[in-house]
Amino acid sequence: MNLEILSAGQKTIAFIGMVVYMGLVVTVGLLYSKRNKNTEDFFLGGRSLGPWVTAMSAEASDMSSWLLMGLPGLAYLTGFASAGWTAIGLAVGTWFNWRFVAYRLRNYSHLAGNAITLPDYFSNRFHDSKRVLMTIAAVIIFFFFIIYTSSGFAALGRLFNNLFGFDYTLMMVIGAVVVVLYTIVGGFLAESTTDFMQGTLMFFSLIIILIVGVIEAGGFSQIGETLGSMDGFASLFSSYNRATGAATPVSFLEIISSMAWGLGYFGMPHVLLRFMAIRDAKQLGNSRRIAMIWVVISLFAAVLIGIVGVVAVPSLLDGVAANGTTARAETIFIVMAQILGQYSGVLVVLVGVILSGILAATMSTSDSQLLITSSAISQNFFKGVLKKDATDKQVLWISRATIIVVAIIGAFLATDPNSSIFGIVSYAWAGFGAAFGPLMLFSLFWNRTNFAGAVAGMLSGFLGVVVWKNVIAPLGGMWGIYELLPAFLFSGLCILMVSLVTKAPSKAIQREFELVVGSK
Repeated sequence: MNLEILSAGQKTIAFIGMVVYMGLVVTVGLLYSKRNKNTEDFFLGGRSLGPWVTAMSAEASDMSSWLLMGLPGLAYLTGFASAGWTAIGLAVGTWFNWRFVAYRLRNYSHLAGNAITLPDYFSNRFHDSKRVLMTIAAVIIFFFFIIYTSSGFAALGRLFNNLFGFDYTLMMVIGAVVVVLYTIVGGFLAESTTDFMQGTLMFFSLIIILIVGVIEAGGFSQIGETLGSMDGFASLFSSYNRATGAATPVSFLEIISSMAWGLGYFGMPHVLLRFMAIRDAKQLGNSRRIAMIWVVISLFAAVLIGIVGVVAVPSLLDGVAANGTTARAETIFIVMAQILGQYSGVLVVLVGVILSGILAATMSTSDSQLLITSSAISQNFFKGVLKKDATDKQVLWISRATIIVVAIIGAFLATDPNSSIFGIVSYAWAGFGAAFGPLMLFSLFWNRTNFAGAVAGMLSGFLGVVVWKNVIAPLGGMWGIYELLPAFLFSGLCILMVSLVTKAPSKAIQREFELVVGSK
């Protein structure tokens, strides 16, 4: 198949639609700028989110371009197993996070000094007057969100390069500038509102492209016949080897490794912040139901797009060098969106809207990442450690400067057009999940957790991911599992052991814990 599917005129129409969408997002930022009267408004929206915005913005900011490009690309390359178990793990992790963490964190963050950021919560929870936990958390957020943000910018560059032939680096930079503009101006309310819009767009884009893929592939019978000839491709218990055309059994360790993605939710700052920002904790039940419907349908639609794409667009990887295979496979959503434009000239307008789903996915995560990183540096490090008498105006200026710096570094890291979006996201996801996840659970559910245990858990989780990823995983075999799993377990063990061998928390800390546990 010739992958130059749309004519020059059709591409122009699609491009105009995407530019209009980006302009709409910036406009929302400008409208919400007037509602940022202080740092609590800018970073947490004054805890005023309703259940729908809470749910949709949490999931949209969570999934990013990884959902529309990384996950379908993984399924297209290796089959159902790895992508499928990852999706199952994420769906299970999402439910546990909403069910057990959301309500208690909303109440605890308010009780613990009205914490408006995750580092605030950790320091206030353990009465950390020296702001040690706040500083460590801010550094970890800065480190991993730079990596995470670069994946979104890479997706923007790849989208415009593959679809329109524009220079990858130029379009990646322009996309980054747009995200920076509305985040700087609008703050948390702007990005939460746009995330709601973008989550809706992502959801319907996935459904439409899956339907297009089924039609293009010749229907379910043809899909079944083709997949049946690809040994192990459609199985949850074996993966497809493109080099040999044979199936490779998926071990129990590999299944657990893929499902371990779900553990990351307990430590994701941009998801946890939504729990803290909802107007009324009692509305979290409604938010959970909305979120779960969105997550389950979206995740499995994304996986199936990759699976169906193998039948609909079998030539996508023809003539691609090995080192560019992953990046090429991650364009399957873009290619299938263009196919929609073949059926009718009118539908090319819809192509532009659907491809804006990738913009939506990227922006909804990048804006959250930039805002949380800026809050960690300005609110937690600058005001919390360096200048405790800093005014709101000074904090906001430092925050906006941080957004620009992080965006510049993230764009620099994204200059390689062959970088894997899935690979970049997996590293940052593991970092947050292991550094913050175990501590979040212990802080909410074990009153014996103390300051020393918290420090040990945060540092061991962070270092565990870095060491396992760069030193142990390259050994291969059983050591090649996803770094989040061993680092998460190691962090939890450190929290438990250090808390038990050091002094128990003060009575004041334990009273706060009992108040939260007893709240209904």
